Amino acid sequence: MSENTAIAEAKEKEGGGKSRSGSKKKSPASDPSLNMDELRELAELVNEQGFTDFEFENENIRVRLSKMTAPPVVQAIQPTVGPVAAQAASQPIAEQAAVIAEAEEDLHKITSPIVGTFYSSPSPDKEPYVKEGTQVAPETVVCIVEAMKLMNEIQAETTGEIVKIYVENGQPVEFGQPLFGIKK
Repeated sequence: MSENTAIAEAKEKEGGGKSRSGSKKKSPASDPSLNMDELRELAELVNEQGFTDFEFENENIRVRLSKMTAPPVVQAIQPTVGPVAAQAASQPIAEQAAVIAEAEEDLHKITSPIVGTFYSSPSPDKEPYVKEGTQVAPETVVCIVEAMKLMNEIQAETTGEIVKIYVENGQPVEFGQPLFGIKK
C-alpha cells in the first residue's frame, strides 16, 4: 500500500467523510436551509468580526449579510468677506459660525419673488448686473429671474453694497430664496 493511500484511509476512518463506496454521510452542514437561530448566530459572528459584507453560498443555499455604515459627517463653513473673515479665522469653529450668522443677520437680503431660473446678466455674452462690492440704489437691477419664458428684472430695493451672492448663474430658485446680501 502506498503512503498516499494509507493517509487517505486514515482520514476516512477519522473523519468518516466518505465510505469506500463513495457515498457521503449526511452532516448538519449539508442541510439545505438555515433556521433563524443559526442565522442570528451567523449575523452576530459577522458583527463581532467587524465585517460590513459577508456572503456564503453552497449548492443548497445562499446567504448574504450586509451592514450599512453611516457616511462621515463633514461640516463646512462658507467663507465671508472683509473684517468678519479675519475675526472668524482667529476663533473656534462654533464661535466662527456665530460670527458669520451675526454678520449675515445684519445684511438686507434680496429674495426671489417667484420660482424660476436666476440669471446674473441680461445675456450670456454680457457682464453681470452686479458683483460683490458693487454699490446699488433701490432702482438698480441686480439680476433676472426667468419664469415661463418671461424675464423678470429684480431690483435692489435698498441702498448699499453687495457683499454676498447666494446663487450661481443659471441656477433654479424658489420663492423667497435669498439671492443677494446687501450691507447698508
